[in-house]
Amino acid sequence: MKFAICNETWQNTPIETVCAAVKSHGYDGIEIAPFTLKDDPSDLTEADAQHVAKVASDAGLEVVGLHWLLVKPPGLHITTDDDAVRDRTTEFLKHLAHLCKAMGGRVMVFGSPKQRNLEPGVTYEHAFDRAAEVFRAVSETAGPLGVTLALEPLGPEEGDFMVTADETEKIIAAVDHPACRLHLDVKAMSTESDPIPQVIRDHADTLAHFHANDPNRRGPGTGKVTYEPIVSALHDASYDGFVSVEVFDYTPDADTIARDSIAYLRQVFAVA
Repeated sequence: MKFAICNETWQNTPIETVCAAVKSHGYDGIEIAPFTLKDDPSDLTEADAQHVAKVASDAGLEVVGLHWLLVKPPGLHITTDDDAVRDRTTEFLKHLAHLCKAMGGRVMVFGSPKQRNLEPGVTYEHAFDRAAEVFRAVSETAGPLGVTLALEPLGPEEGDFMVTADETEKIIAAVDHPACRLHLDVKAMSTESDPIPQVIRDHADTLAHFHANDPNRRGPGTGKVTYEPIVSALHDASYDGFVSVEVFDYTPDADTIARDSIAYLRQVFAVA
């Protein structure tokens, strides 16, 4: 199994320093949040993306792809009844697909709960249709680039749309494009009614990417979630992509998080 970590763990640190640190801890890849590269990722060019690719390659890393796609710029949304906002969001996501390709990445994780949750007066049915339309258009751009749009269920604490893996699978089915698949995250799966290993096995056919963390918002192995059954489920699902560490609590510091996370993941993957 290959291991990666998300660059925003180091917050405002330059990408050159981050890549050197990630490699020093023994990771194979790095996952990029676009807003960490430029305050308005709309202004990022393919040349900027190619620079990131070179920095990562020079450090001996793969760029896994992108996540936290719609944090910036402000005003983006996929289920709003404002056609202009949805069109602008679609074009921005297509732009990110080109950037992902230029970085050498293969996956774009769509989380962004604030930019997908239902706005006042918007029915779930309308939101579903609008989201599927956006995701289909983005997939039609991403697919030929070799980029997968991986939709992430986030749980009820984050919002009210794409809350479970089953719900997210229905949207993937409606999109009906091979470049639109599923992303699973341990913290989010901890809110599912079924055990995490069962969720993984039930959705093995569409699983494209995986985030390792804990419901305590810290790294894998820091809380109550036991990873050995998760590792077994990933093996049963024939998952051969990256396991990427994503945390939301950056204490005590990025290097400690990175070091402890990969040590734990190597331990559980070695014995499972």
